[in-house]
Amino acid sequence: MATYPSGATALVTGGTGGIGAACAQRLAGAGVRVVTADVAPGADEHLDVTDPESVDRLRSRVGRVDILVNSAGIVGPSAPLVDTDLAGWHRTFRVNVDGTFLMCRAFVPGMVDSGWGRVVNIASIAAKDGNPHQSAYSASKAAVVALTKSLGKEVARTGVLANVVAPAAVETPMNTDTDPAILARSQSLTPMGRMGRPEEIAELVAWLSSEALSFSTGAVYDASGGRASY
Repeated sequence: MATYPSGATALVTGGTGGIGAACAQRLAGAGVRVVTADVAPGADEHLDVTDPESVDRLRSRVGRVDILVNSAGIVGPSAPLVDTDLAGWHRTFRVNVDGTFLMCRAFVPGMVDSGWGRVVNIASIAAKDGNPHQSAYSASKAAVVALTKSLGKEVARTGVLANVVAPAAVETPMNTDTDPAILARSQSLTPMGRMGRPEEIAELVAWLSSEALSFSTGAVYDASGGRASY
């Protein structure tokens, strides 16, 4: 059974919609104090994850965080690699990779000091497969996987565990503007024959954020309806 330290605080980026909102709701339902951070209206804290000063101010306001869920992300350009503009490429990396890096850099030290913490970074099955016409997204999510593997090894003996979730396509607002052909391809590759639901991803994140997890760090957990092959 997934349990959490008494008085634990979770910080969820991208917490106003999609996977982030589902994670926030799931953790709050388990008695965890949840702080959502997002650029979108409705978050507990307004946060641009690409801005180091914004992240530092958030750390000062929120204080110690026991559970960090990095769910903020964008799809980026949906175009062949040779037609992808550099600005779109950089923007995708700033949000998906720099944002995850800045949040981990800001909040993991406090976890290490307290001797307990959980980091769950949201990547994508595209990090493993590489989606055609989504080179920036695929590459950025692969970077999130590698970042998490490195972090997990660095803090392995501190009581802090860092893992990554790699979903296949999920029914979220982020995918509203995704090329329908890309979503159709993803679904065709999924043995279950459907897209995932945010609450299904949140259930896995809740376990990875809990005291039930004790001997796993720097690992990739697929939530792909059977699509993942390694």
